[in-house]
Amino acid sequence: MPKKVLLINPNRMKPVVSPVAVDYLATALHNHQIKVVFLDLAFSENVEEDIKRTFQNESFVAVGITVRNIDDSYFASRDFCLEKTKKIIDLVRTWTQSPVILGGVGFSISPVPALKYCGGDFGFWGEGEDAFPFLIKALTTATKDFKKIPGLIWRNDFGKYIQNAPTYLDLHKLRLFPRDTIDNLKYFQEGGMVGFETKRGCNQSCYYCADPVSKGKKVRFRHPEDVANELNVLVEKGITYFHTCDSEFNLDPDHALQICQEIKRKRLSDKIRWYAYAIPSGFTRELAGEMRKAGCVGIDFGVDSGNELILKNLGRNHTPETIVEVAKICHKNGFTFMFDLLLGGPGENKKTVKETIELMKKTNPSRVGISLGIRIYPGTEIEKMLIKTRRNAKGGFYGDFTKGLLKPYFYLSPQLGENPAEFIQDLISGDSRFFFAGTEPLEKNYNYNDNTILIQAIKKGYRGAFWDILRQLEKEKNKQWKIF
Repeated sequence: MPKKVLLINPNRMKPVVSPVAVDYLATALHNHQIKVVFLDLAFSENVEEDIKRTFQNESFVAVGITVRNIDDSYFASRDFCLEKTKKIIDLVRTWTQSPVILGGVGFSISPVPALKYCGGDFGFWGEGEDAFPFLIKALTTATKDFKKIPGLIWRNDFGKYIQNAPTYLDLHKLRLFPRDTIDNLKYFQEGGMVGFETKRGCNQSCYYCADPVSKGKKVRFRHPEDVANELNVLVEKGITYFHTCDSEFNLDPDHALQICQEIKRKRLSDKIRWYAYAIPSGFTRELAGEMRKAGCVGIDFGVDSGNELILKNLGRNHTPETIVEVAKICHKNGFTFMFDLLLGGPGENKKTVKETIELMKKTNPSRVGISLGIRIYPGTEIEKMLIKTRRNAKGGFYGDFTKGLLKPYFYLSPQLGENPAEFIQDLISGDSRFFFAGTEPLEKNYNYNDNTILIQAIKKGYRGAFWDILRQLEKEKNKQWKIF
């Protein structure tokens, strides 16, 4: 009798976001002759009943639960998403004694504290495509040898949590499709787009970012032909809008060029529209032209600030001049593009914020996203810089300080005064290009969590990145006002 594993997506956030990692993991399990049953709670109308029904009908060697987010990373809302996931895990526990295994990019940010908090039996820090099948084999043999399974976290007989070092896979050897475990077409219809990876890991020096912690600092590339074949499989299902799930699409501009060229070679350029995350450095005129020809219509750049000192304080390797050049390239190639700002970090004051906002208005991106306050994640450079000064600091720290920084904990520069959000609102007032997380009406809100405006727009047929759908709505509204 074949081994059988249940995989659960507990993410109830709306609009829905396709759990790409589950699709990839399920393929790896199938390749090891392990049968997969998938319970997708993103679309569930009754979570308790769906969980009950699943366990009444079948039994499983193990239950794998993906954790995409531990919180929403927004200072204004500080939504601790993991609390909702724990409630689902508790429900699962009432119906099975099978071991519960946690993993995912969110889980990997603070894996041991997350495993303790959720009450899981095992967890994976980093990738699971190779490690998960090894764990299933260990669970179904008499030896129960967990010591050689990469990235595995478990509690030994003495109650101590053991954490194996992760290994990072050669993606050229890893088959990640046919992408037929999750209902990608439904995610497209209700989420407006479907994700795909071209690489994993991030070698950038951004002091605040958890991606190198959760995904590894070594960048590993997928074969361009595999990426194009995967997209083609999804196109044949009726999906036409995509978004990269890479930390940054252009971490290696040459590899990004190869991806674009393979998309064109497979004659997918006219069939798909796609969006990408990118860094300002390494975004060349050549790459921009190839991305446009390959069907890319929108790019989200994490620029963070328009002040040179603040950029250095955040560990960024671009300058305000780089931002100006990126904007010129995007305008010339007809991209819809967004500049993401991260305001309130070390050294930030009203003068530096004003300088940044002025640069945004000058470069005229399609949209500017403003996030205020720095979420402090474990293992990041900003944690090392700030946490040791926390006790002696005169303000600047907000949230629930817990071991492993599991719960939302933020730094916001005291130099911005008592009402930094109000100050920023005055600077951007009346400018429709700006989104400000958590403080604006839904149609201009940069926090996509349970954004009913977005949900309704996607139901009406809008497609693309969430920020671009909001831009399209604003554009349509302005047209209607001109008519009247």
